[in-house]
Amino acid sequence: MRSKLNWLLMVAAATVAACSSNSPSPTDGGGGGGGGGGGTPGTVTVGNIFFQSGKNSTQNPAVDTVAAGTTVTWTWTNTGSVSHSVESEGSTSFTSSAVQSGDGKTYTFTFTTPGTYSYDCAVHGAAMTGRIVVQ
Repeated sequence: MRSKLNWLLMVAAATVAACSSNSPSPTDGGGGGGGGGGGTPGTVTVGNIFFQSGKNSTQNPAVDTVAAGTTVTWTWTNTGSVSHSVESEGSTSFTSSAVQSGDGKTYTFTFTTPGTYSYDCAVHGAAMTGRIVVQ
């Protein structure tokens, strides 16, 4: 009887440990935010005064976690004639986009080196921010 009880306790502990793991995989969209989006890692929506990650509902800062070698695409959506950009900020940097306006505009960059890359909009500054974590 005691060995059955010990066995059940071990199975229960293993189940709890497996279910409570929350460490992100390199392509799960990473940090912050609120679950949901279900988009592809490496997609960011540029909207009027916000960036939104393709993998979660986080806005300002939009946060996405991608594997090294992933190409991230920012797409201007419902921006009308309002100008926006993707401007690299901080010591870990990448090539910034030009200031663009109009729905459907895109900017892409392939992140090859692990690190945390912060960005904002050159037009709107701190009102529009994001971060790409490359693993």
